[in-house]
Amino acid sequence: MTKRTLVVIGGDAAGMGAAAQARRNDPELEIIAYERGEHTSYIACGMPYLVAGLVASPDDLVVVPPHVFRERYEIQVHTRHEVVEIDPSEKRVRVERLADGHAFWQSYDELLIATGAVPIIPEIEGVTAEGIFTLKSLASGVALATFVEVTQPQQAVIVGGGYIGLEMAEALRLREIETTLIDLARQVMLTLDEEMASLVADALTKMGVQLYLNEGLVGFETQGGRVRAVVTDQRTLPADLVILGVGIRPNSDLALAAGIPLGVHNAIRVNPQMQTETPHVWAAGDCTESIHRVSGQPVFVALGTVANKTGRIAGLNLTGVPTAFPGVLGTAITKVGETEVARTGLNSQECEELGLDYVVTQITATTPAGFYPGASNIHVRLLAEPGTGRLLGGQIVGGPGSGKRIDSIAASLTAGLTVQDLVDMDLSYAPPFSPVWDPVQTAARVLLRQL
Repeated sequence: MTKRTLVVIGGDAAGMGAAAQARRNDPELEIIAYERGEHTSYIACGMPYLVAGLVASPDDLVVVPPHVFRERYEIQVHTRHEVVEIDPSEKRVRVERLADGHAFWQSYDELLIATGAVPIIPEIEGVTAEGIFTLKSLASGVALATFVEVTQPQQAVIVGGGYIGLEMAEALRLREIETTLIDLARQVMLTLDEEMASLVADALTKMGVQLYLNEGLVGFETQGGRVRAVVTDQRTLPADLVILGVGIRPNSDLALAAGIPLGVHNAIRVNPQMQTETPHVWAAGDCTESIHRVSGQPVFVALGTVANKTGRIAGLNLTGVPTAFPGVLGTAITKVGETEVARTGLNSQECEELGLDYVVTQITATTPAGFYPGASNIHVRLLAEPGTGRLLGGQIVGGPGSGKRIDSIAASLTAGLTVQDLVDMDLSYAPPFSPVWDPVQTAARVLLRQL
């Protein structure tokens, strides 16, 4: 009997998670994975901390290296190999070996696309100059960390105030590099409501980051092929290091060229089993769309948690174990110095875009109890649906111990709970950890009165 062949495009979280799950379910399945980079299954979210010097070695960010997949899982992993074409009618992919340009066709019975997301790079003259970086792979993170270590830059400009921008600002300030952050939007962190984003901006300023909002990138000044300044529509900022974090998009060009249907933001459209609309083709991770569990609408959410989960779901289904991915909430957390930032569900702008009526409240409390040494402020913002009292979303900004409280809100959203249900939750209490009413429940009580 001829072995069935699974081909995986992409060797990070979703791709190798699917491959490993498929191997557990089907020991006889031939699994071949192609990764255009040098690393497999690495922790991309750890790259800012590598740059900051908090992670000693890039190897510490590699969960499972290629040789382990080959030896322990019997998965044929080929790094530095790029899939350049998918031919669904013949069930084959064209692969280019990057070391020498040799190309060949590889047949498949099942294909998993896990090509991830790619950074948006503005088409501006000088963007390829030395000293300008985007974070798109572990190799790019290593290159940035090496550049910082070797050249000892004095002035850095970060373009974009999202997760990457915030985390890189913290990393560079830990390196005592003079850092400026610019963003075209009127606030950092567009996933937050403006009132909460202003608290994050305050944290950046407190850390010593110069912040310019409502300010667009125009160009770069270079000398000898190296960046010397960033030009905005309002000023020129000296810089010997620039980090572009203006956003990401699904890496779906390969799928589009093969006629595989795309969905929101050009992410690959999949069903809850991670099947595309093309027979025998599956997709998982940051290149795919998801369903939002609160709105029920398709969304593009690129997060490591989602990539790992959807990879596992794909691996189960393509080996005959029916499993559905229930969707996402966009739950995320980060930090800026001592300030923790977290969000889940819908924010105000998303509610308005969806035409959802909502009531919102925001409170300030302390974590731990106010009288306990080291207590710091926590700001909690909750949104709910009038009439039903259904929770719609939540945001938290505060000192140490604040951020992970977002998980109680995420759990409530997952279960479809109401504000009253959140008030009634039997949450833990001791002065070193919380006031007697947890700040999330305090916000819920205030919101309940408004409802």
